[in-house]
Amino acid sequence: MSGWMIETIGALAAILGTIGWLPQAVKTIRTRDTKALSLWTNILLLTTVTLWFTYGLAIGSWPLVLGNIVSMALVGTIVVLKVRHG
Repeated sequence: MSGWMIETIGALAAILGTIGWLPQAVKTIRTRDTKALSLWTNILLLTTVTLWFTYGLAIGSWPLVLGNIVSMALVGTIVVLKVRHG
């Protein structure tokens, strides 16, 4: 498989993985309702995307870096709102 093809697959995975969290983040920001969300699960996810971001930096994979920056912002927002609003 060629390099551009591998990067395209990585970019697509990063986009889809990030888009998956967008509706939850938007709903949480709008409603401030976090009762049904698990704090520990979201902290685990935030840790996971932070590690993927670090890995992406280490190997120079911009799809991993950019996708996980956005994911860290979205999941980080959910975690902050969960801590503030329970």
